[in-house]
Amino acid sequence: MSDEQAMGRVRLGAPAKVNLILRVLDRRPDGYHNIWSLMQTLAMEDELRIRLRGDSKAIRLTSNDVSLPTDERNLVVRAASLVLERAGLSVGLDLELAKRIPVGAGLGGGSSDAAATIVGLNHLLRLGWSTDEMVTLGQMLGSDVPFFFVGPSAIVRGRGQELKAIRLIGERWVVLIQPGFPIETKWAYEHLARRRPQAPPLSDALLHVSAKESLPWEDVIPLMENDFEEALASTHGALGDIKRQLLSQGAEAALLSGSGSTLFGVFRTEADAARARSSFALADGRWAAVARTSVTPLACDQRVSPLPSSVS
Repeated sequence: MSDEQAMGRVRLGAPAKVNLILRVLDRRPDGYHNIWSLMQTLAMEDELRIRLRGDSKAIRLTSNDVSLPTDERNLVVRAASLVLERAGLSVGLDLELAKRIPVGAGLGGGSSDAAATIVGLNHLLRLGWSTDEMVTLGQMLGSDVPFFFVGPSAIVRGRGQELKAIRLIGERWVVLIQPGFPIETKWAYEHLARRRPQAPPLSDALLHVSAKESLPWEDVIPLMENDFEEALASTHGALGDIKRQLLSQGAEAALLSGSGSTLFGVFRTEADAARARSSFALADGRWAAVARTSVTPLACDQRVSPLPSSVS
């Protein structure tokens, strides 16, 4: 047995996501909005390492991003605390988070990190929780968290808790452009609600997609839309400029992801995506990247084994 196995470690990649379709529907009694979204993970990941500690009962988080809080304000710490509470365990944890997904960009980085924490601890502590059990736990942390347990592609409804995995046939390359400013999610929802008294119903095309088990990319691309785009056009004009530039560079479609602020363009090949990425100037805090659409679910690195002895 290696020293690494004896100490009990796991390593996970926590992927970014984009909303290929995002419809914001009626407001729920709990104050949140129902949504209908087709989400897709990307091969761009934060890296999370979890290690059990025998000499402490504390949960300790470190990160390469010094701007991130490392206490209960961070979803990783909250997820770890929730897992231990639900499992009835008292153990020490060292959590190391290498951030590669921009914070507050609409790419789900924090939610993905939380989901990775739950998956990693489920494996490391041999809890044996099903996907449904992890979804229930994830919903307590945020609306986007449950998706990452069923990705890489899924239809997400309700407050994020109604999930249906769907297979997108083929792959695409995505150019991500973060415009240099964040958009706060709560403000975006409130702004959208003020601008429209009533949400239009789902189209027949989206109802048809809801019944599908798989879908080729060629059928998805004409349906791509995000309700936030029009609402944010008057307050964040740069978003429209970036979208137009992505389309002019040959993107099959370009869209705001989530409530923003990242926009993404969908391309058939890596070369096309790289060429489009190079056309963007990155002054004023802009950030850009190219990533392939993912075809694998969130999982532990199986080369690192869980602690073999019991934990109490």
